[in-house]
Amino acid sequence: MGKKLKISIIILIILTIAIGIYLSDYQHAEPTATDYLNGTDNVSVVKTSNGLLLDGYGNDTALIFYPGAKVEYTSYLPMFTQLAGQGVDCYIVEMPFNLAFLGKDSADSIINNSTYEHYFVSGHSLGGVMAADYAAHSNSTDGLILFAAYPSNNVTVPTLSIYGSNDTVLNMENYNKTESLIQGNFTEFIIEGGNHAQFGYYGPQSGDGQASISAESQQQQCVDEIIKFISQYT
Repeated sequence: MGKKLKISIIILIILTIAIGIYLSDYQHAEPTATDYLNGTDNVSVVKTSNGLLLDGYGNDTALIFYPGAKVEYTSYLPMFTQLAGQGVDCYIVEMPFNLAFLGKDSADSIINNSTYEHYFVSGHSLGGVMAADYAAHSNSTDGLILFAAYPSNNVTVPTLSIYGSNDTVLNMENYNKTESLIQGNFTEFIIEGGNHAQFGYYGPQSGDGQASISAESQQQQCVDEIIKFISQYT
C-alpha cells in the first residue's frame, strides 16, 4: 500500500469518527417532555414513519413541525400536545440525525398520507428555516409558523413569526434582513421574557439569553397565538 493511500485512509477514518461524534452529540428531551409520550385524556400519541402524530379531537387541520438543530424531537411534546388538545392535530417530525436540512421535505409524506383539509408547516430555529423553504416551494400548505427562525427564500403563504425578547441565539440582523422575503400576510409576536430554548424542554442552549418567564408561560403564549393565526385561514 502506497504512502499516499495510507494517509488518505487515515484522514477518512478521522473524518468518519469526527462526524460520528458530532452527530451523536445532541440535546436530549427532558422528562417534562417525555412524560407526554403516553398522551393525555384528550390527545393520543401515535408513532408514524417519521415521527409522532398528536391526535386530538380535531380532524380538519394539521400542523407539521420541524425541530431545531440537534434537538431531540420529543422535546417539543408539551407545547404541541396543548395545541392538539385545542383542535389542531400536530405532527412532530423526527429528523435524520436531528438535523432538519436532511429531511426538509418530510412534510410531503405526511400530507400525501393523510386527509386534512388544511396544513400548516412550522419549525424552530434551523427547523424553521427548513419549514420556510418547504413552504416556499410547496402548494400544499395554508401557512407557515416560525419559532425563532426566518426564511431563506420568498414565502407567499401567511406567516406567523414568534420569538422571545431574551433570545440571543437568533441572529436578529439576518431576521430583519429576510423579513422582506415574507410576501404573504405577516404576523409577528414577541414573547416578553422568552428565550430560544424554552419552545421545548431540552435544557439550556449555549449562547442563549436568560428567560425571565417560565417555559410553561412561553409555550402557552405560543399556543394562544397559533390558534388565533390558524383560525384566520381555516
